Parts: sequence; structure tokens; C-alpha cells
Amino acid sequence: MKDRFKRRAYVLGSLIVILALIFLGKLFSIQVLDSKYQDIAQRMAVKQIKLYPNRGLIFDRNNELLVYNQAIYDIMVVPRQVENLDTALFCEIFDLTPVNFEKKMAVVSKDLFYYSPSEFIKQVPAETYALFLEHSYKFSGFYGETRTIRNYTHSCAAHILGDVGEVDSSDIKNSDFYYQPRDYAGKSGLEKLYDDELRGARGYKYVFIDKYNKQQGSFDEGRKDSIPSQGANLETTLDIKLQAYGERLLQNKVGSIVAIEPSTGEVLALVSSPNFDPNLLCGSERGKNYTVLAKDPLKPLFNRAVMAQYPPGSTFKPVTAAIAMQEGAINPDFSYHCNTLFSIPGRTLHCSHHHPSAQNVQQGIQHSCNPYFWQTFKNTLEIGTYNNTGESYAKWHEYTQKMGLGHTLGIDMLSEKPGNIPAPAYYNDLYGAGRWRAVTIISLAIGQGEILITPLQLANLYATLANRGYYITPHLVKRINGRDNEKPERHETGIDKQYYDVIAEGLQLVVEEGTGRRSKIPNLTFGGKTGTAQNPHGEDHSIFAGFSPIVNPKIAIAVVVENAGGGSKYAAPIASLIAEMYLHDTIAKSRFYFEKTILDANLTSPEEELMVETIAP
Repeated sequence: MKDRFKRRAYVLGSLIVILALIFLGKLFSIQVLDSKYQDIAQRMAVKQIKLYPNRGLIFDRNNELLVYNQAIYDIMVVPRQVENLDTALFCEIFDLTPVNFEKKMAVVSKDLFYYSPSEFIKQVPAETYALFLEHSYKFSGFYGETRTIRNYTHSCAAHILGDVGEVDSSDIKNSDFYYQPRDYAGKSGLEKLYDDELRGARGYKYVFIDKYNKQQGSFDEGRKDSIPSQGANLETTLDIKLQAYGERLLQNKVGSIVAIEPSTGEVLALVSSPNFDPNLLCGSERGKNYTVLAKDPLKPLFNRAVMAQYPPGSTFKPVTAAIAMQEGAINPDFSYHCNTLFSIPGRTLHCSHHHPSAQNVQQGIQHSCNPYFWQTFKNTLEIGTYNNTGESYAKWHEYTQKMGLGHTLGIDMLSEKPGNIPAPAYYNDLYGAGRWRAVTIISLAIGQGEILITPLQLANLYATLANRGYYITPHLVKRINGRDNEKPERHETGIDKQYYDVIAEGLQLVVEEGTGRRSKIPNLTFGGKTGTAQNPHGEDHSIFAGFSPIVNPKIAIAVVVENAGGGSKYAAPIASLIAEMYLHDTIAKSRFYFEKTILDANLTSPEEELMVETIAP
């Protein structure tokens, strides 16, 4: 028993000795080892400095730099630390009037901000900041914070690349509070959609600062510091040379151009006009420039390539023919005598122009014969094994969905619109189930009525025709930090290749002998379809869609020029120039005058032009 008490006493005594040693060790650390900080701490404070990462760079498909970072500086102030300030010199450096200076100081000196850092001047250029640093000992309480803003190497592709701006409360919330007030984040385009990848991860540095907010050394020898991690670089599918050329062709015009590589779904160019220099939305003038752009009556901020929706007109006729052949409603040799009239109960429809009667599908496409496609559509909905028009139309509608129409395609862009291919339920609600027939909705056959399509969908449709029956989801980002982006999906239309071969022959005839013949390209096969989108508010819109070469196509293109008349007038020539530039890297001398005519064409009013020209970077 006595031995047991001795052991307990020994353990208890040992614990007391250990605790005493720990206490003495801590006391020694505070009084001796940390003594080197005591004098500093009496005179200085420890400050956490946020280290912003470099945002990822953006390149085109040929590794040409499109977007990079530039350092700028924010001037911060802690009002309670301001004393003996050389106000006159401060105002001179930053081009402030004394009145403006006092107004700013009044705002940041309120009780809420008096003891904490506040932003005093935003986005100061490097040369001004260097002058500030030179005289910083005269500006107690003021200090600088390094930031970066985006710069764009080309004055084009603004709708695609997007812009970066200061975060608001919704940005902070949507980032799961990664962002903090005064941070910058992607606001539109790829900058916003790929913000998580581009932004990187911030770091922190802890330093001693004196009463002038000047750094006086690292705290704790930098052991608590962390290094920022640079954002991921994006390699886009864009050909920036082609993009810039497309924007030149649409200068002083309202419309869009979309070019896709059919075999991959990679978007080569995506032009919306009028456009603007993306550098306008950088730096301290961003807010002012955005306001001017937003008020422009031509709506340069509106991305027509993915948001505008038009009746496709005759560019839709190949869809009508392809579905009819697949369903057995017609065969490739289906002929129809066009006497310019097409009678349906209650009215008579007229062909839009005089032409020879089509002897087959190829000639029907070549001559763009409306009665030919009205009859083709009527056969599709009335001839077959379906019980009624509603069932046959449901199948027709299913084919159009598989062709990428009537729904968003999922391109990596914001605000893509779905277009419209009415579902059977729409007509059941409108006319009553079983109370409508093919002739009731006959205008769909030629891309009119309720059908709406975006320029992106139209280019993708012709990529589908080029591929003879499938498309790859259109996309703009190819690689992220050197690694392939998520593999885009392949979509089959369920229509046999042999019928797409027939369509391709007809499209080639359009350019070689039909309505698009003035847009033939030297030494290059080119096929497509002109169209006219009806516009109740003015002259009709000029539309063209096509691909080149006919065999093993490398590019599919859709062009819309608003208020420009028939498709052969502007849209087809622009598409042919885009195809020639991409495939030949130049324009043939024989087409220089042709090109100049398009480049010089001005389809906007002088008043609207003036509004576009009021902003300069």
C-alpha cells in the first residue's frame, strides 16, 4: 500500500515539474526570443496584404495571345492615420481639385470607415503611382494596392472574350464568398463563363508598417505568407484573323457571321455587328463607356450571333427535303410542275420568282421553288403510316430537334437563345386537336410562320449538312492549361447519308448556277442557300448559309445582314469571302473589287454611325 502511494506521489510531482517547465519556457520565449519584435510592435502594426493572382491568359487556335494582364494601382487611405498631409502635392499628382479632395475625405472619414482602409482613388496608372511612391513620406495614412486589369491585343471579338469588372453583391454570393468587395471578376463572355478557371487563387503577405503605411519588413520572417496561384490559360477555337476580317466585312452593317469547323464543332468566328473594342470596358473609363454602349440605338452590346432569332426563309428548305426523303414522302427524283401557283383551301399561294420546273430535289433547291417545298411538306405530313397530321408532324418536329433546331445547342457562351420550332401541342392549343392539317401550317415548309432560328443554329445546321448527318456541339474553348476541354457531344439526326449527298449537290448548284452564283470562289467548291427573312419593320433581312469544300468540308458559315434585301445581295458574298479567306488565306485578285464593294457598303444611317463613333479607347 505504501509503495502505491509513493508511485502516485512521484507521478504527480513529475506532472507539476513538466507544467512548470512549459510555463517557464513560454515566459522565456515572450521575454527573450520575441524581444526583437517588442520594440517594433510598439512603433508599428502588422498588416495583411492580399496578393492577387495573375488571371489566366486567353489565346486563339493558332496560339496568338488575345487577352493579357496589366498592373494598375488603387490608392487606399486609413483616415485616422492622416496627419501633416501635403494636400497641394497630392492633388497635383492625382489631378484632383481641392474641393474634390475634401469631398472624398469626407466620405472615407465617417465613423464607419475612420479606423479602416478605404479606397480613395481607383486604377491609377503606373507612371502616376511611381510619382506617388516617390513622395509617399508626405502622405501619411495613404498607401497603394497593386491590382491587374485586362488588356486585349485586338480590337475585336468583344462579345466572345467578354470583360472583367468590380464585383457586386451577387458576384460575391455566387462565388461562395470567394470574392470580396473591390475584387474583380468576369462580367461577360468567356471571362465570366470560365471565371473559376481564369481567376486563380489569391495569396497573402504579412508585413510591419509604420505610421505612414510604408512597409518596414516581413512579419515572422514570412512564415505565414502564402503565394498566389496563377489562373489557367484558355486556348480558344477562334481564328482571330478570320474573326477580325468578319468584323471588317460587317462594318457599318447590322447582322452576324458564324463560322464552324464541321468535323469538330469548333467555332472559327462569331461576329456580331455593330461591335466594339473590348478595351473600352477596361480601366477607369469602363463604367462611362458601358453607359454609352448601352444607349446606342444599334445595340452593340447585344450578341446577335447567339441571341437574335430570325425566320430562316429559304435556308430552311434543305431540312424540308431531307426529312421528306427519309420518311419516304418523296424520293430524290421527285419532280413538281411549278406554274407559280399553289392552291390550298381558302387561298392561293404564289411562287416568288419564275424558273424552270424542278425535276428532282437538287433542282428544287437550286431554283428555290416554293411550291416544290410546299408540296414536299404536304406529302410528308399526309402520306405515310401515321394516324393523323398531329402524329406525322410530331415525327417531323423530332427530326428538326435532332438537327439542333428549336433548342439551345449548349455552346460555351452566355444568353444563347433557343429559336423556335413549334411543338404539336402548340397547334393543338391554337386550332384544337385534330382540327389542323398540313396546309394549315404550310408556311413552315419554307422557313416562315412560327419558325425562328439563331445565326449559330443556322451555321450548325449547315455543319450538319456538311457532315452528311451529324453535328458536334459547337464550342469556343479547346484547351484549359494545355489539357483538352470536356469532349463535345456528337449528335446524330437519324437521316441517311445518301439523302444529305443529294442536298449537297443541290446546294452546290445554288452557288454555281442558282441565286448564289455571283459568290462563286475561284478554285474552290462552295455550296449554300440564300434566304430572305421577312421583316415587318422594314426591308427584309439578307441570309445565306453554306459550306466549303463540298467534299470533306472545312468550314460551315451562316451570315445574316439585317435590312439588306435578298440573300444573294450581301449575305452570300460575305459568306464566300469568309470561306475564301479561311481556306486560301487571301482573296483572289479577280475578286478585289467584289470584296471592296462589300467592305465599303454602309447600311446604317449617318445618325446611327455618329453614335457608334462617340467612344474611343
